[in-house]
Amino acid sequence: MYNLKGKVALVTGAGGERGIGRAIALRLAQEGADVAVNDIHAALAPGSSWGGMAQVVGEIEALGRRSVGIVADIGDATQVQAMIDQVIATFGRIDILINNAAARAGRDRVPVVELDEADWDRVQRINAKGTFLCSQAAARAMLADPTSARGGRIINIASTAGKNGSARYAAYCASKFAVVGFTQSLAQELAPHGINVNAVCPSLVVTERIDDIATALAPSNLTPEDQRAALITRASGLSPLGRMAEVNDVSALAAFLASSESDYLTGLAISVAGGGQMH
Repeated sequence: MYNLKGKVALVTGAGGERGIGRAIALRLAQEGADVAVNDIHAALAPGSSWGGMAQVVGEIEALGRRSVGIVADIGDATQVQAMIDQVIATFGRIDILINNAAARAGRDRVPVVELDEADWDRVQRINAKGTFLCSQAAARAMLADPTSARGGRIINIASTAGKNGSARYAAYCASKFAVVGFTQSLAQELAPHGINVNAVCPSLVVTERIDDIATALAPSNLTPEDQRAALITRASGLSPLGRMAEVNDVSALAAFLASSESDYLTGLAISVAGGGQMH
């Protein structure tokens, strides 16, 4: 559908089996891009049947595209710069950055009066600071190469929680509101150079993260499994289309924003919520 041949993309947080990052990486490869994938770990826990980043790299290569997996902590400026340098060294350029990596739900999903400062900082470090560091390093690389700058793309995976706050989600909402504001500012700065910057704002998506959220939010009278089922039921009911968002819903929009079909779109925060949120 979109011609991304000759383009080089980097997708952060792409090592999960059922995650948005993997779905976007594979979709960009299907559209013709060579794709570097990043995660904070090369593989999942020992004993897991899923191969982590290496498996995603293999899937991309099976589509006839080049790929490399890069382990890096996106909250660390030195590691982020080394990651961008490795992308350039491997592929010669970077055209598309997908800021997808996000903090796992955990002890931050509590009322503000119970929220520990360290948990607040952890979420901001990954979601907000990580988006800033990766965007800064990628933008510098694009600007240094005029052929990458014109048509360059930075796509930030935010959330509908970056538009509306929710109880017990203060740290997460604050981080995603920050991503939306950062997207608008960066879009204005990079527009004169032909680089478009947009945010994708999914509602709750069917990924591994649901398990983390269910565990974090489950009250004492519910098991995490029961809480997971309740989350899915509630999320499906909020959408006029009658279902939760799926990873392919997000990857389809990311592919469009990465393509020349979106040349006149920048600074947007587009909800992928099945009508559950319309702004």
